[in-house]
Amino acid sequence: MTPALNQSVDRLIRGRRATRAFLPDEVPADTMRTVFELAGHAPSNSNTQPWCVEVVSGAARDRLADALVAAHAAGYQSVDFPYQEGLFRGVLATRRAQFGAQLYAALGIARHDTDLLDGYNTESLRFYGAPHVAMLFAPAETEARIAADMGMYTQTLLLAMEAHGIASCPQALLSFYADTVRAELGVIDRKLLLGIAFGYADESARVNTLRVSRAGLAETTRFRR
Repeated sequence: MTPALNQSVDRLIRGRRATRAFLPDEVPADTMRTVFELAGHAPSNSNTQPWCVEVVSGAARDRLADALVAAHAAGYQSVDFPYQEGLFRGVLATRRAQFGAQLYAALGIARHDTDLLDGYNTESLRFYGAPHVAMLFAPAETEARIAADMGMYTQTLLLAMEAHGIASCPQALLSFYADTVRAELGVIDRKLLLGIAFGYADESARVNTLRVSRAGLAETTRFRR
């Protein structure tokens, strides 16, 4: 690998970030096909390639957003992968809290301002204004090994988007409305893992200036001989 390619890969990985305000401009269809074809080269256990992706744009995207907002307003949630508030503990909880504080500061939302927080959640369910959303489904029998394959696909897709100048935001929140998404898209017998909003970033939005820190290598990795 040449030094120039090393530098490009370094910039690609370090430069990718979650975008939370998008322009309405759509990504050309050919570019989308290129990106999703590239993501399909992600590794998976025994080359099983368990991912099934629904890319939603245009009127279908608007209908899906409306259905999600309606489900949220009605208090109707449905998850395929159970979530408990105590899932993150210790240093994970600390990192999560630090990120939350940074994000809400960038949004200008006070911690206990429920109205603004609910408005932000509604904006999230409209994909932050992104013209496209990719819903990532896994097989109905998905467990930890298949979920790991889905994670590898997701990261490959995010980096492929970054390489083609496409901004993105992985959205776990969308998986809290799995039944709504399935009903709207006509998907049967698959579990919803997450959605990815994508398009072009609104660089004038304050929230898109947010940069979060990463744990140091010594905190996460040990080298043994």
